[in-house]
Amino acid sequence: MAELENKYSDNVPGRFYVDDQCIDCDLCRETAPQNFTRSDDGGYSYVYKQPETPEEEAQCKEAMEGCPVEAIGDNGA
Repeated sequence: MAELENKYSDNVPGRFYVDDQCIDCDLCRETAPQNFTRSDDGGYSYVYKQPETPEEEAQCKEAMEGCPVEAIGDNGA
């Protein structure tokens, strides 16, 4: 499970975030490309835009549920 205190500082403020468990597998970027991107310097994904539509929110939830290392969190905000 993702830990809020371990989230990357690159994440924009809001509900979804990626923490330091990310293994850069690309699943979240493929599932929700409007919301997740890659840090080329760090070799991990992060949330660059919080979902603004029900479709984007569903894609972020799908990415969170599919993350193989549970590095995507939802703080419920």
